[in-house]
Amino acid sequence: MRKQDFLPLPLAAAPFTFGSALASGVTLNRLRRKDVVNVGRGLYRPADWDFDLEGAARALSAASPGAWISHVTAARLRCQLLPPWLADSTELHLSKPRSLPSVRRKGVFGHTVLTLDDEIELIDDIRLSTRSRTWLDLARTLPLRDLVSMGDELIRIPRVDFEGRTQPYDTMEGLRVLAGRHSNLQGIVRAREALDLMRVGADSAPESLLRLAITDAGLPQPELQVPLRAGDVRSPSADLAYRHRRLAIQYDGGHHLGDAQILSDRRRDKAFESAGWTVLVFDTNDLADEFQRAVVKVKKGLRTGRLDHPQASGFASD
Repeated sequence: MRKQDFLPLPLAAAPFTFGSALASGVTLNRLRRKDVVNVGRGLYRPADWDFDLEGAARALSAASPGAWISHVTAARLRCQLLPPWLADSTELHLSKPRSLPSVRRKGVFGHTVLTLDDEIELIDDIRLSTRSRTWLDLARTLPLRDLVSMGDELIRIPRVDFEGRTQPYDTMEGLRVLAGRHSNLQGIVRAREALDLMRVGADSAPESLLRLAITDAGLPQPELQVPLRAGDVRSPSADLAYRHRRLAIQYDGGHHLGDAQILSDRRRDKAFESAGWTVLVFDTNDLADEFQRAVVKVKKGLRTGRLDHPQASGFASD
């Protein structure tokens, strides 16, 4: 038999299982060379491989029948909202049902959990927890405000033109049913607290965090995604607002720095101001101080804001 001096693709580009190596004609002796690293039972990688989360998760899933990728790893693969300290995490989390032995792989965080079939799905040949189940699993790890932000993303109404979907990932009722299935799960109390704080309408984590900062300060709950002209699909809207005080609140993140977007934002704000509204605009500097100064400005805006009269403004009162 001819000696195999090189690893064939795709084995040379990403982690792989012992089974896939044999299927590619790679022998056990070849796997013992220095250019291959055994990272666990039946799992290998090229020695010069640069870490790639998807590649690692794919190989781990293939090498772990009956298990699935979960927690932070599943959230990252789906680009779900995570706090900055987890956004670049290289942790590998693998969950198994109680009927299988516990996960014992070097460098892998193992979880033995109770789950139902509709809480796991196959995406691009990787078995992983659904978005909603991932949110529930992370209730034990995430601070409450970050869990709320992640949940807000699940229930928000998508913008079809930008996202290509018409339905939210889940609903408040769906998440409550999910939480009700797992009353003994670690973190379930925090998950229930988050559900009480979540709202449909937050388009980003900073918007969720701004809303929470406002309500934590004892201020009334603002409305979300409030159009200047009710019923007009072309109307500019406020991220958060108090219509009865004509106070519009905008969070302009990094994507608002382009010239075209700046011009659009100015037209948006001018439209509100021309209708007699006060407009407060916050950005990443306000996010950095956890919206402390923003809350002060909102308080002042509520004190000085003008009451909305339908006869004067032409708007229907909410």
